[in-house]
Amino acid sequence: MKKLADKIAIVTGANQGIGRAITKQFVEQGAKVYAFDIKEDTAYGDGVTFIKVDVSSEADWKAGVAKVLQVENRIDILVNNAGVISYTPIHSIELEEWNRLIGIDQTGVLLGMKHVITPMMKQQSGAIINVSSIWGIVAAADVIAYNAAKGAVSLMSKNAALTYAKQGIRVNSVNPGFISTPLTDSQDPELNDWVIGRTPMGRAGKPEEIANGVVFLASDDASFVTGTDLVIDGGFLAQ
Repeated sequence: MKKLADKIAIVTGANQGIGRAITKQFVEQGAKVYAFDIKEDTAYGDGVTFIKVDVSSEADWKAGVAKVLQVENRIDILVNNAGVISYTPIHSIELEEWNRLIGIDQTGVLLGMKHVITPMMKQQSGAIINVSSIWGIVAAADVIAYNAAKGAVSLMSKNAALTYAKQGIRVNSVNPGFISTPLTDSQDPELNDWVIGRTPMGRAGKPEEIANGVVFLASDDASFVTGTDLVIDGGFLAQ
């Protein structure tokens, strides 16, 4: 039996990388997926409905969630995956850059949970998975805005898990290590080699390996799992 049979899911940042892999596996596991993304250049195939959403915009979240509810009358799963990264250190970061990253990586997660938790409370059920990072658990040089946002995502997930546990809503975060995606492919190769070289398994992770963890947390297999960080990092944080 498929793990997510007949579930209604929202996945943000579904256009590429980890979000695309999650969307694909959700459909394979029987879910109907609503892909929320600001990019409109992808054909998702059967089982996926695209809705253009800027996750930093509350108006977009309201409209997007309303469209899903109008058709489905329920939302079973939310995956807050959309994100960007910045490598600017504290002494030189401009407020515009800080606000953009926090708006997408942190405020976007808040808004997603805010507008999905209300219908989930009415259902008395739901699973939320927020994609954080190993840099949401430990610090890295320079990435001040990313550290701040992803650290917040992990704690926001725990807060929501505690707040809504009795309403049947489970909330967890997934904390990837270095994963080969279009985002990391666009980075300085020396930086990528540095992280991979310090990963005990000696390689980059694959988006599908993160999606495997998200499917587990979204499914009934994880019925007693809430408020946790699922680290998928090739052993990086074990050091």
